[in-house]
Amino acid sequence: MKLAIHNPSFTYPGGPENIAPVLAATARAAEEGGADQFTLMDHWFQIGPVGAPNEPMLEGYTGLGYLAGLTERMRLGLLVTGVTYRHPGLLAKTVTTLDVLSGGRAQLGIGAAWFEEEHDALGVPYPPIAERFERLEEAIQICFQMWSDDDGPYQGKHYELGETMCVPAPVQQPRPTLMIGGSGEKKTLRLVARYGDACNLFAPDPATVAHKLEVLKGHCEAEGRDYDEIEKTIIYSVVSPADEPDKFLAVMEEMAAVGIEKVWVSNTRQEDPPAWADQVCAQTVSRLAELD
Repeated sequence: MKLAIHNPSFTYPGGPENIAPVLAATARAAEEGGADQFTLMDHWFQIGPVGAPNEPMLEGYTGLGYLAGLTERMRLGLLVTGVTYRHPGLLAKTVTTLDVLSGGRAQLGIGAAWFEEEHDALGVPYPPIAERFERLEEAIQICFQMWSDDDGPYQGKHYELGETMCVPAPVQQPRPTLMIGGSGEKKTLRLVARYGDACNLFAPDPATVAHKLEVLKGHCEAEGRDYDEIEKTIIYSVVSPADEPDKFLAVMEEMAAVGIEKVWVSNTRQEDPPAWADQVCAQTVSRLAELD
């Protein structure tokens, strides 16, 4: 199993002028410690589970571009892009830019979006859930077409593109990997089976994760997709790997037994985020690698 570090908070000691150096040091500590991936959120306001809405929040892809120049090995992405936040053609171009500048380390993580308050606050349309899922599928199709040899038009129910040229092409071939975030059994996991290179599940306990993976396996059978092609990942916050590493690793052994291959842990409101990342990696990376 691999470890990924998620950075959802920029409420660092020292104020806004300290955000860049602390974020840089946290990413470097994660990479030096052996983390496989480093992610930021895709929000404009801080979300309730992490902090108050007026706490600092950076635009995600700008933040990743900054980190691309400071790291060399780790994969980079957002956990996850809201489909409503960017036109799909521009999203494909943005992720391609990150992939080129990072030397082929970008991943497109995407979901149907959920934080209605920030949409309303900033004047971004927030369609009903059924439409958001329709837009999500079309956005994936557009990104895949822009990352292919087909530069022709795209005509969907919600999006129409006259040309899907994307130059330069991504460094990764045939394209950056796609991770779909969420655990919804009827729509989200069906889209994972149809398009995803990876899923990212909320993970309250191994039994719930095992059930979700069985649902995904059923969708794969219906779609004619090889279940084993999809990387199974979770975001986990029930047990802290920094405070209770042995307990955390015991749970991860159960997660690995049901098929999980990567776990995200969150750097949430740490007094010293780089030291936290260094500690978590030192306590878990090598031991997680032994789980399969």
